Formats: sequence, structure tokens, C-alpha cells
Amino acid sequence: MATSGTTTFNLEFDDLIEEAYERCGLEGRDGYDMKTARRSLNLLFLEWANRGLNLWTIEQRQVSMVFGQAEYTLPADTVNVLSAVIRTGSGQTQQDITIDRISQNEYLHLPDKNTQARPAQYYVQRTSSPKLFVYPAPDNSEPYIFRYYAVRRMEDVGAYTNTADVVFRFLPCLAAGLAYYLSLKKAPDRTVMLKQLYEEEFARAAQEDRDIASVYLTPDLGY
Repeated sequence: MATSGTTTFNLEFDDLIEEAYERCGLEGRDGYDMKTARRSLNLLFLEWANRGLNLWTIEQRQVSMVFGQAEYTLPADTVNVLSAVIRTGSGQTQQDITIDRISQNEYLHLPDKNTQARPAQYYVQRTSSPKLFVYPAPDNSEPYIFRYYAVRRMEDVGAYTNTADVVFRFLPCLAAGLAYYLSLKKAPDRTVMLKQLYEEEFARAAQEDRDIASVYLTPDLGY
């Protein structure tokens, strides 16, 4: 028997919405059914941002430091900053130097925020307009670049012919989650069952969506 030879299956949002309604034992019959499903999808994407890391939403970004400037505005889609370095030099002389993250309270109590040197600490203000604060403020000894891994927001639904901003492994979870959300409004008799299925699908997908690397633990016997 022949196989398809393709591995490109995906679902446009209108197909995804149809699948979710069918799981609720319903059919999306009018424009409002589509509109309320799209709203639920956008809320579902926001809920996923609260569940932890989604590896496909992690991007490497950078901020060019300005002499004497300690505060910088990050892109509006920034959910969080995972890790960062200060890059100095370029080409063969390039170096990435560790910079430590501190809390809001720690940054607040720094006595002289106008001190200038190579930045060694940073604080991320996680508001609707996220900001980055570095300490000390950059001096003018050389250009500094703040290189970091950002968790970005998932893209909105948009047109019904779009596909979701998720990796293929999360498509079953996305269909299950949308069915659960729709059941809250359209089929409450199926809510418990659909919620259980959604949580199971998310747990399986999240278990696979991880960075796989070797870890070695050495006991400290120096006491």
C-alpha cells in the first residue's frame, strides 16, 4: 500500500471551529457562531501563556544599549525574558557576558541608578508596555548589546482561513481546548468530559514540548 508521502497536515481556523462544534454535538450555523468561537480561541491562546513555556514562542532578540540610558521599551508582544547576556565586541573579539536578573524590589533599592559601567544586572517590568531596566547604566567604553531569549505572545486568530500559531503537536490540544470553551456557552452537559479531554491533551503536548539535554548532578560532599 502506498502512503501519502506528505507531512503537512494543518487546520485552518474554520475547520478547527467546525471540529470543536462537532465535539460539542453542534454545528456552527451562522456568523455569530463563528465570531464567538474566534473570541474563545483568542482567550485560549492567552490562557496558554499562563500555563508555562511554549517553546515555539521563544525568540532570540536584542537591544542595542545607549550610553547612559538605563531604561528601554521592549516589543509589546513580550511575555517574559528567560535569560540574557551582554554582548561586547564583534567578529573574533565578540564576547557574551552573563548578566543577572533581579526583582522589582531589588532594582528599586539600588542606591545610585546613574552609575555607569558595563551592565551587570537587569529587571523586566512585565506590564502591557514591557520595559527593561539595566544596572549600571552603559558607559561609553564600547558598544553593548543586550541579547536575550523572549517569550512572545501567540498570534491572534485573524481571518478564518489562517492557521494557528502553534506547532503541529498542539493541534489536538487546540481542538480539545476550543471544544471545552465552546461547551461552557453552548453544551454545558458536555463540559466536564471535554475539560478532562482538554487537560489530558495539553498534558501530553506539554510533556513533549521541552528542551532535551543531558543533565549531570554531582553531590556536594564538602560538609
